[in-house]
Amino acid sequence: MTKLIIRNSFGRTGLQISPIVYGTSYMGNLYKELSENIKREIIKKWFECTETPVFIDTAGKYGAGLALTVIGELLNELGIYPEDIIISNKLGWYRVPLKGPEPTFEPGVWAGIEHDAVQRISYNGILECKEQGDHLLGGKYKADLLSVHDPDEYLAAATDRQDREKKLADILGAYRALFELRNRGEIKAVGIGAKDWLVIKELSEYLDFDWVMFANKYTLYHHPKEIIGFIEKLHSRDVGIINSAVFNAGFLTGGPFFDYVKLDPADPVNKHLFGWRKIFHDICNKYKIKPADACIKFGISHPAISAIALNTSRPEKIHDNVNILLNNLPGKFWKELKEKGIIDPEFKYI
Repeated sequence: MTKLIIRNSFGRTGLQISPIVYGTSYMGNLYKELSENIKREIIKKWFECTETPVFIDTAGKYGAGLALTVIGELLNELGIYPEDIIISNKLGWYRVPLKGPEPTFEPGVWAGIEHDAVQRISYNGILECKEQGDHLLGGKYKADLLSVHDPDEYLAAATDRQDREKKLADILGAYRALFELRNRGEIKAVGIGAKDWLVIKELSEYLDFDWVMFANKYTLYHHPKEIIGFIEKLHSRDVGIINSAVFNAGFLTGGPFFDYVKLDPADPVNKHLFGWRKIFHDICNKYKIKPADACIKFGISHPAISAIALNTSRPEKIHDNVNILLNNLPGKFWKELKEKGIIDPEFKYI
């Protein structure tokens, strides 16, 4: 089996990481309940397809801590040494007892989970989330990279300017706690991940992050010069960069959701998106290239990006993703995408 042995420098963290960061929301039963056997096979594939240490991204929010528990138990069962896994944990959601028929924090999103979760973003709250996260992992494994989960969504929920200022203070307090942990040597690095890159930019004015994860914002569809310039600025400061959600929530590969909003094809407002996708897919079909493959290759095309985060509920897909990264797509394919306006003609990294 082909194994991904490429190692990229991850900025100032000092880590050498694989170009793939494995997402773990399906370990928390995102949308559907996966069997333990499938979850075990997914984890086995991480190690079969990638040179150690394997880098994974998880969160207390995933299944109200279920993902953390499953990861810890199955890593131990498979005999994985702690030094062979890098765990990034997004903090801010704390497991609590489930009191109703389904969780309150994201109804309808998580299947078959037995706990609820509440948000705790503050200096003390984030430390509680960190402590609980390590406990759920089982003690043998710990997260060495920490961040606050979706600070952009937390700020967006503000009711007015005063409330936003309070929420910003909560986030800054949470990060103060995380940087103190790093400075004491208890963790290796502190980062940020968000769908709204402007919030990453805003918080970067207050905080000197070790790494950043972009979601939905550097994709084959969406790659404006402003974001590329910001990526390059971060890179110049030796900030590690991960790119995620490179399919714009599945729309680029044929799904009904664009950036997690379901689109109506009959709505004139969405006409340009469906028209763009048709041209993109027609060119992919011409060159016999899967749209997902093109999205992945584009998503890691900028030399400042150390890794791309990919998440799947299908163990066999992991090997396919490794093969995509190990092989190049034809130059004529990229040239035609530029000529047809699918990619910015001035984009210079492919």
